[in-house]
This record gives sequence, structure tokens and C-alpha cells, in this order.
Amino acid sequence: MAARQDLVILAADAAGPDAQLLLDALSEALLRINGDSGRSSFDVEAATPRGGFYIARDGTGDLLGCAALRPLGEPDSATAELKRMYARPGSTGVGAALLAHVEAQARGHGYQALYLSTRVANARAVAFYARHGYAPVVAWGKYVGAAQSTCLGKQL
Repeated sequence: MAARQDLVILAADAAGPDAQLLLDALSEALLRINGDSGRSSFDVEAATPRGGFYIARDGTGDLLGCAALRPLGEPDSATAELKRMYARPGSTGVGAALLAHVEAQARGHGYQALYLSTRVANARAVAFYARHGYAPVVAWGKYVGAAQSTCLGKQL
């Protein structure tokens, strides 16, 4: 798939108004798909030197999507976690662009792997990540024994 020429992805404050609009839209979509908004799994105040929150916009400045990067475990961990990945419906290529951006940021921060968790019921997300090289990994933290979740990862 060709990269979108009108797409800009920049770091942003996860507590800012633009981020909150996107995070609210994601939470509403997840609630419809999974029966859980996922809000409790993301702390907007958890910014670290080895993480970030990113917003995608089109050439006119319209909000298209977001994603967050966090260390998984200790701040000096070799594994990062992808959180709150969202592309607005109809925004072709935004999810792939955001994922590539977060992977590049993770490599730049010295991470060797990127992990994520999503709900099994979110078949579209599971298929998206599989198309981008993510495969099942051992569950961690609150996902251990959570049959509704699937944990995926990719070596960077």
C-alpha cells in the first residue's frame, strides 16, 4: 500500500483536547465491539522519556487517528507496548501509517520488540496486526488468563 501523501503524524499531549476527542471515539468504538471501552488500560499521565502519544492529521489538519507507545514493565525494558491505536473509520492507510510511525519511534528509543493486547472479539484489529507481522506472545500483567484478550508482538 502506498503511503498517504497528505498524512502528518506528530507527538502530542495525550491529555490534550485533540487527543481526548480521538481517545473518546476509540473508547466508544471498543465499547460497541467488545463491551469494554478499554479506558482503564491507559493512563494519559504515563508519559516517559521512552514513550509517546502520536496524532495523525490530514493536510487540512483534520484528526484521523492516534497511538501511544509505552515501556512494557520497567522503564529500561527492551519491550515497548502499543496502546490506544485508533484510525477513524474511512481514513484509508492511517492505521498502517500510525503503526509504522510507532514502530520507528520504538526502534529510536532502543526497544527490541513491540507488544500489544486487543480483545479476541475485535477480529478486524487482530487481522490488521497479523497482516503487519504481529504474532501471539505470552500474556503479561492483567492479560494473564484473560480469555477475552489476545497478546501479540513483533520483533523490531
